[in-house]
Amino acid sequence: MDITEAKKRIIQLREKLEYYAKKYYDEDNPEISDFEYDMLMNELKNLEKQFPELITSESLTQKVGGTVKEGFEKVTHEVPLQSLQDIFDFEELKAFDIRMKKASEEYKLPLKYVVETKIDGLSVSLEYRNGEFYRGATRGNGTVGEDVTDNLKTVKSIPKKLKENINIIVRGEVFISKQDFEKLNEEREILEEPLFANARNAAAGSLRQLDSNITKKRPLDIYCFNVQKSDKKFESHYESLEYLKKIGFNVNPVIYKCCNLQEVIDGINKIGEDRESLTFGIDGAVIKVDNLELREKIGTTFKAPKWAIAYKYPPEKKETILKDIVCNVGRTGAITPMAILEPVKVAGSTISKTTLHNEDFIKEKDLRIGDTVIIQKAGDVIPEVVEVVKSKRTGKEKEFVMPTVCPVCGSTAVREDGEAVLRCIGIECSAKLLRSIVHFVSKDCMNIKGLGYAIVEELINRKLISNIADIYYLKLEDIASLKKNGTKFAQNLIDAIQESKNNDLSRLINSFGIRHVGTKSAKILARKFKSMDNLMNASIEKLYMIDDVGEITANSVYEFINQDQTRDLVNKLKNAGVNMQLLETDVEDNRFSGMTFVLTGTLEKYTRQEASDLIERLGGKTSGTVSKKTNYVLAGEEAGSKLTKAEKLGVKIISEKEFEEMVK
Repeated sequence: MDITEAKKRIIQLREKLEYYAKKYYDEDNPEISDFEYDMLMNELKNLEKQFPELITSESLTQKVGGTVKEGFEKVTHEVPLQSLQDIFDFEELKAFDIRMKKASEEYKLPLKYVVETKIDGLSVSLEYRNGEFYRGATRGNGTVGEDVTDNLKTVKSIPKKLKENINIIVRGEVFISKQDFEKLNEEREILEEPLFANARNAAAGSLRQLDSNITKKRPLDIYCFNVQKSDKKFESHYESLEYLKKIGFNVNPVIYKCCNLQEVIDGINKIGEDRESLTFGIDGAVIKVDNLELREKIGTTFKAPKWAIAYKYPPEKKETILKDIVCNVGRTGAITPMAILEPVKVAGSTISKTTLHNEDFIKEKDLRIGDTVIIQKAGDVIPEVVEVVKSKRTGKEKEFVMPTVCPVCGSTAVREDGEAVLRCIGIECSAKLLRSIVHFVSKDCMNIKGLGYAIVEELINRKLISNIADIYYLKLEDIASLKKNGTKFAQNLIDAIQESKNNDLSRLINSFGIRHVGTKSAKILARKFKSMDNLMNASIEKLYMIDDVGEITANSVYEFINQDQTRDLVNKLKNAGVNMQLLETDVEDNRFSGMTFVLTGTLEKYTRQEASDLIERLGGKTSGTVSKKTNYVLAGEEAGSKLTKAEKLGVKIISEKEFEEMVK
C-alpha cells in the first residue's frame, strides 16, 4: 500500500471510529461489538505506525474517547484518567515485557507485574478530603470529566466516609453485575421500555443521568483499581490496593502478583478460563508494572501509560453439532428458537445452547437439525452460531418449522407483517404472566395504585396469583405478608383493587394488552360495542367497519377475542364483579364533529388526558402531530415544537381560556 492509499484508508477509519466512539462513549448506545471496534482501531494503529507522517493529534489513537455531556459541571482531573494500549496476542505481550526489562535494568529497579481483570464499566475518579467523599467524576476525555457526585452517592458500595481521615483520589469502574443486568432488562422489557445493549452501557447510561433519583433505582456497583493521588506514599501498586481495601473501598477482586512473563501469561489464561464464573463482565486483562518508582521513570504518552497494557481475548470458534431446535416463550410472549448443541468449550465456558433469534435468522443461515455448525464467543457476549459446515452434511439433516401455537399454553402464535418475531397472544399464558399483570394494573389501564412491578413479581413468586383475575380474590393477610408491618399497605391496595372494578369498559379493553390497541383504540371499541359481551361476539366484518380502526387492529382484536383463554379470563373478571359496560353517557352535543385538536404544553385546569377525553366526548379527535389537517392547537405553558410548527402552517392556536369558552 502506498502513502496515497494509506491516507485514504486512514481517513475512512478515523471517520468510522469517531462515529462508533460517539455512539459508545457519549450516547451509551453501541452499534458494533467491542471486538469489531478493536479490530478497526488496530488497523488504524498499524497504518499510522507504517506511515507516521500521517498521524495527527485528532486521531483516536492519540486521544481518549468521550466528551462531557451537556447539563453536567466539568471537572478537570488532577491526574489524567488515561486509557490503555490494547494487545491481542502473546507476541505483543513479549515485546512489552522486553521494554519493561530494559527500563528495569536502566533504572536499577525491580520488575514485577500485577495482572487484573479489565472490568467492563464506566471509569470514574473518587475524591476524598479528610476521609469524607467530596467529589466524583467520569473519565470524559481523560483530562476533563463530568461531575456526577450526587449520582455516585447513590451507589451503596462507594463509602461516604473512609476508615482513615486521608486526602486521596482513587480510580474505579462503575458496573452492573451480570445477574442484575439480566433482571434490569427483563423489567424494562415488561414495562415496554427500550432494552440496554449491554451491561457496560446500562451502567454508563445510569450514572450519566441528570436526575440522581433515576440513578438510585439502578443496581450500580464499583471496584476500585488505582490510587491517582494520596497523602500516603506507597512503594507498589499491590500495596496501594491492599490499603484501599483496609480503609473501606471495594477493590478489583481478581488480582495476580507475577514475578515474570510466564506468570503473567498464566494469570491471563486463568482469568480467561474463569471469566464465565465471574459475577461481573470483563473485556480483557490488564498487566501493570507493580513498582511505582519504576512506573514514574517509564512515564506515559498523552493517551496511555507506557507501564501498562490491556490484553483483549480474541473471539474463539469451535465446531459442534446442532442436535435440536426448541422454542422458548419470553415474558412479552415472544417465541424464540433456541439451538440445543453438543456441548463444546468456547472461550472458557461450556456451551450447550444458544439463541437463534428468529425464523429469519434460521433461514438466512440455512440451519437444519443435525448440522455441523461453527460457534463463536467473543468476550462476555452471548455465544452465536456463525455458519453451517455444509461440506459435512449427510442428507439426514431436518429442516425446522416454527410452531403455529404457543409451546407453553397452546394459544395461537402470530407473526405480523413487517415483524421478525413470532408471538403468543394467549392472555393467560404462564410464560408472560408477569408482563400481562403489570400491564393490566398500570396507570392507563385498570390503574390499581400500589400494585407495581416488584409487588406483582412477589405475588407470583409466592403463588398468591396465577392469572390476572386472581388479583380480585386477594386477601388482606396475603398482601400484608409481603411487607413488614404491611397491614396499612394491604388495606390501601385492597381498596384500590375494589375501586378498579368500577372502571369504564375502555380501560378494561386497554388492560388486555391486545396488539395495536392503545388508549384511543380502546375508547373507540368501547363506544362502538357498549359492552364486553357485544365486543366478544363481534364479527370480523363488524370490526372492519369501525371508523379509525384499521385492518391490522381489527384482525388483532378478532384473533384475541376468539381465544379460549380470553373468554375464560373475561368470565372470571365478570364473576369477580369487574364492570363490563360503557359508563360514558351518550352526549348528543357533537360540536367538535370532524375537528382535530393537537395538545401541547402544560394546562392549568386539565391534564392532557382530561382535555382529550372532553374533546372526544364532544365529537372531536386528538392527534399527536400537527399537520395542515389540524383544526386547532391547544397550547399551554412551555409549549414546544408543535406550537412552532402550527405557526408555520397557519393552524389556529387557542389558549386554555379560549378552549374553556368553546366547551361551555
